[in-house]
Amino acid sequence: MLKEILKKLMDRQSLTEQESYQVMQEILSGRATDAQISSLISILTFRGVEVEELTGMARAMRERATPVRLAVNRPVVDTCGTGGDGAKTFNISTASAIVTASGEVPVAKHGNRAASSLSGSADVLEVLGLPVEMTPAAISKALERFNMCFMFAPIYHQAMKYAAGPRKEIGFRSVFNLLGPLTNPALTKHQVIGLFDDGYSEKVARTLQRLGAEHVLIVAGEDGLDELSVCAATRVTELKDGRINRFTVTPEETGLRRHPLRAIQVETPQESAKLIVDVLSGKNKGAAYDIVCFNAGAALYVGQKAPTLAQGVELAKTLIDSGQAYRHYQLMKENKEAIRYA
Repeated sequence: MLKEILKKLMDRQSLTEQESYQVMQEILSGRATDAQISSLISILTFRGVEVEELTGMARAMRERATPVRLAVNRPVVDTCGTGGDGAKTFNISTASAIVTASGEVPVAKHGNRAASSLSGSADVLEVLGLPVEMTPAAISKALERFNMCFMFAPIYHQAMKYAAGPRKEIGFRSVFNLLGPLTNPALTKHQVIGLFDDGYSEKVARTLQRLGAEHVLIVAGEDGLDELSVCAATRVTELKDGRINRFTVTPEETGLRRHPLRAIQVETPQESAKLIVDVLSGKNKGAAYDIVCFNAGAALYVGQKAPTLAQGVELAKTLIDSGQAYRHYQLMKENKEAIRYA
């Protein structure tokens, strides 16, 4: 089947949602060769991916994922982004997840180790002393007790092992970067997604619309960051109540300052973890603090804890400044084993 699909793509034709679903099923079942997977990744990367293609592939991955049942009755947020911006920033979405959880908004974070970055969410969580490899049975209880859990992608998307080799050998960001935030095993309907390319923002929003998402902010900094940036304006695509809206926001509009990129860059997971702890503990009130407040504010907003993005940022500041975010981090760290085996 993949030979016919590759020929169709080479003829510059788009795939239907069903064809895309079947292609991903071929990959996830181990029936596709490495050469075929590499060809598919390369063609889609250079030609671009359509909404029907993203939707079909995401549906197949969701079906194959190890399911996670959540017992909480509140909106659950994911802060997983696409990665691949190459900016060498610290793990902003992970820090934002901790702050958001401290504000009593459940965060079911989906992520992996570093692929195209220096520090993946799993890498920095390990340095922070928080659990990474959690069983499905532990996820729901940990979320209920501590408002935060981490779903390590290789555990919950085991069939993706068939694409791991070709992805690593190719080395550039691809459709799989886009699929990561679309395939949270807990099927979260509230998300903040950092995107490496704003050109895909509306396509991702339309895909999530088809997949039943309720409130999502898709953010892409004009400086290339896959975060709400404090170094430049950020383009935002919002999916809310079934409608898609586009706007641009600057840090100044939410009471934050503008900073140079170098102020939030790191070289290792250890440096990233130190910067996160410095922000949570109140030692850092500079660029790292501002960008964590910006992105945590977005998560608090989509998690229905704040009525606007700006008010979400103010709440994030309060959670950090009061010490609540740091105390929550310490509580999770002290109860690491209880979380892992909850």
